[in-house]
Formats: sequence, structure tokens, C-alpha cells
Amino acid sequence: MTYTINPGDAAPDIELPVWPTGMLKLSDLRGRWVVLYFYPKDSTSGCTTESCGFRDAEPDFSGVDAAIVGVSRDSLASHQKFAEAQSLNFPLISDADEALCKAFDVMQMKMNYGKESLGVERSTFLIDPDGVVREAWRKVKVDGHVVAVLARLQELRG
Repeated sequence: MTYTINPGDAAPDIELPVWPTGMLKLSDLRGRWVVLYFYPKDSTSGCTTESCGFRDAEPDFSGVDAAIVGVSRDSLASHQKFAEAQSLNFPLISDADEALCKAFDVMQMKMNYGKESLGVERSTFLIDPDGVVREAWRKVKVDGHVVAVLARLQELRG
């Protein structure tokens, strides 16, 4: 499969609502590394496990000046409930219109209970301080993923 966003490409800069407050676009985070992870749905088992993994590793990421940002199609109200229930310590973008999801090409056909539907393919992008995608993980398996992202970030930082 060929994707439209790959390492070496500039990260799309779309402004969207973000929990806990306001609006966010990736250029607001220039000067820092950004771990941008897309997940299918708040408060589901795999998404909770992944988000809590990033939550627990947040001190390691912030220690190398990297911001973590989660993205799903859920509403800000859903993000608030999810973030408060899991004590998440980073922002969650609400991409209800799928603008950022489509820009990063994470909307993919998926099989769920024998039915094919369009949904968010669990994906993570590592964006450098200049806004360039340096690494892309697609079809992410949750186990070991956060550790792999941190290791790659540390490697790229030298």
C-alpha cells in the first residue's frame, strides 16, 4: 500500500479543537519534537492501553523535549471523559470531520466482526522541530509501541 504522508514530508498543518481547551495546529509545536498518534476510539481497550502507555512515558518524552498529541474522531466531551478517567497528561485533538486523519492518510478500510468499514488505522508519526515527518508507524500493534517510539526518537536526536 502506498501512503501520501511519509518520512521526509512536511507535516500537514490543520487547526482543530483540542482537549483540554482551545485550538491546536502542529505548527504551534514547532521547535519541539512531536509524537502524533491516531487511534480509533476513546475508552476502548486497545486505545486505552495505548494512551495510558504514552501517559506513563510522558516524562521520558518531555525529558527529550517531545510533545505527545493524540488524535481521534471523538468529540471534545468524549475526550474530556476519556482523559479524566485515564489521567491523561497530554492534549487530544478532536478530528470529527476527519481533516487531519485524511491529511495523514490514516482513514483505511478495516474488517471488524466480518464487516468492512472505513475507520482510523492506528498510526503514529514522529515530527521533528522543523515540522518534518521523520518516522511513520502504521497498523500499530499496541504492545511495545511506546517503547519503540521513544527509542527511535532518542536515536534521531543523537
